[in-house]
Amino acid sequence: MRSGPVRTTRRARRRDAAATREALLRSGTELFAERGYDGVPVWAIAQKAGVNKAMISYHFGGKRKLYLAIVSATFADIVASVERLAESRRPAPEVLRDLVAAVGEMATQRHPHFCTMMLREVVAGGKHLDPELIDKPARILGAVQRIVARGVQEGDFRAVDPLLTHLSLVGSLVFFFATARFRARVLAKRRPAIASPGADAYVKHIQDLLTHGLAAGHPGARRGA
Repeated sequence: MRSGPVRTTRRARRRDAAATREALLRSGTELFAERGYDGVPVWAIAQKAGVNKAMISYHFGGKRKLYLAIVSATFADIVASVERLAESRRPAPEVLRDLVAAVGEMATQRHPHFCTMMLREVVAGGKHLDPELIDKPARILGAVQRIVARGVQEGDFRAVDPLLTHLSLVGSLVFFFATARFRARVLAKRRPAIASPGADAYVKHIQDLLTHGLAAGHPGARRGA
């Protein structure tokens, strides 16, 4: 006769545990982005999440594992998206535009603090990342390489270095989204003040810049010519 209340209690505990994990992931991401890994004490994460600091060890095994959980989950999301795009057989310029849009959507909607967090990590040489996590950015590079190589093979793109293309794409987007607050301050000091460009406008700018910049130089080199 007690099974109903017991099951209800267990479900409530699972919901509470899931909510605690989510709060810690969200708070950790915001603080790591703002201060960097070394600048964030455990108590600050717990305080922002509204939980006891012991919950970090209980749910993640400590601050470092919380940090790695954030990086791993976010990269897994990004990798899945870009590798799915790389498998598309649509024209490479269209796919590349979609890839730029996907990174922009990630940076503004699903993981708005991740670019800042990762820019700090990159500047630090990736010293807080485990070796297996380094493979995830490499897989993003691999997806861009496949799209670019197919575009060159099919005559849509001129012969370009896929690595340099990847660095131009990812580097410009990450820097743009990671430096939003600084850019707004700088532009506000101009007289007259200049409005900071919106995310959608910048994503379109990079889409156009890349696809037009990579385009084959003469009509005869394009597919279907």
